[in-house]
Amino acid sequence: MLQRPSLLNAEVHHVLREAVLEDRSLGAFKVNRRVFTDEAVLEAERRIIFDHCWLYFGHGSEIAQPGSFITRRVGGRPLILNRDRTGKLHAFFNTCSHRGALVCRERNGKRRSFQCPYHGWVYDDRGVLIAVPGKESMAPGLVESGEMNLVEVPKLGEYRGFVFINFDPNAMSLEDYLADAKAVLDLVSEQGETGMEVVGGTQEYAVNANWKLLQENSADGYHAATTHSTYLDYIASRDGMSDNTRRMADPAATRVVKALPDGDDMGQDNDFNRVRDLGNGHAVIASIGAAPWGRPYARWVPGWGEDAKAEISEIARKIVKRLGARRAELVTNGDRNTLIFPNLVINDIMAITIRTFYPVRPNRMEVNAWALGPIGESPTSRDRRLRNFLEFLGPAGFASPDDVEMLEMCQSGYENQIGMEWNDISRGMLKERPTNTDEEQMRVFWRRWKNLMSRANNM
Repeated sequence: MLQRPSLLNAEVHHVLREAVLEDRSLGAFKVNRRVFTDEAVLEAERRIIFDHCWLYFGHGSEIAQPGSFITRRVGGRPLILNRDRTGKLHAFFNTCSHRGALVCRERNGKRRSFQCPYHGWVYDDRGVLIAVPGKESMAPGLVESGEMNLVEVPKLGEYRGFVFINFDPNAMSLEDYLADAKAVLDLVSEQGETGMEVVGGTQEYAVNANWKLLQENSADGYHAATTHSTYLDYIASRDGMSDNTRRMADPAATRVVKALPDGDDMGQDNDFNRVRDLGNGHAVIASIGAAPWGRPYARWVPGWGEDAKAEISEIARKIVKRLGARRAELVTNGDRNTLIFPNLVINDIMAITIRTFYPVRPNRMEVNAWALGPIGESPTSRDRRLRNFLEFLGPAGFASPDDVEMLEMCQSGYENQIGMEWNDISRGMLKERPTNTDEEQMRVFWRRWKNLMSRANNM
């Protein structure tokens, strides 16, 4: 693993130890605002979290064909993810072993080899150095020794098409790391009979706020009625004020909408606001048939018109036939906002969004987002999916601009830390079963963050 220099002093160690305070007897949970503003804290996060946790790289559908590749910055490092001519996946550090230049400048494409633009060294799609201009000036056998091949990221893993990397060669396996989050990825992936695919390209934007604020926000049901009231009004106007819309507008409402048989992965005792700790810092808020929006696979709403009803019913029928009634109900009628520690969000709601975000500075992050859909879905279903995605989850939709504004306002507010040093994340702490308008899902994240950052003294 590439080591980062140690920049932590005794004061920062103290901040990290005391940054998260939890008092179950009082039902109090607080996070020190300095963790959103301090450069030394961010440096510690880079060393302890991003250098040791599994990080999402891309989806297998983006490199479905032999020879295909994508390039991205993951965990602050430029990388190449490719599928070689035999179909094997590789993740390489995008840097020439000669003088360090990027060997691939394109974002995606198909290649049998990568040539460094600086001195012309050529690597094949397995990362093997195969050509060096002026090779006769090199020591005999040096090029062939493998010492100057592209360097692969220490760990690469894939689960249900979701591809992750880890810079720590001693990290636990991806499946162990994902823990119960695998159940969510299963439900997402089972929507497509022949698999899922990223739809279109990458949506990229930046937010002038700390990266952890977007992780909190992405599964925060408490802010929906206030921050996203315009979207709820739009849904109500388009589709009529349904019971579900009224309940979304009333965060206090928590009645049970459906109960599936015991033993299902994500649907037992389906409250409208159900929170689950998925292990290792991952969490989900989930409901069955409770939200006011439609799902292309497969929950019809009036705004889609009567012509769409028959197709959506047929989609649901086929999924029931393929998976059985109980599993199909979870796949087609369930809504899930999932946090996978540290910085992956999968919103499987009115559309499916994959979102990652990486810190640039304590007060700035870069966000990448992708829409996901079933392979082979009809043009009309794909149109409904993309419209749903763009109108709420896209960077110009109802939700994302509002969320960006709120997160940037929080970051600005953190300039006032004299006498106001703490964020409160106590909502629902004394409940036996917190709801998604409480804050248990955020506490799951922060407990894991604290557990990892407490290791700063040993690193």
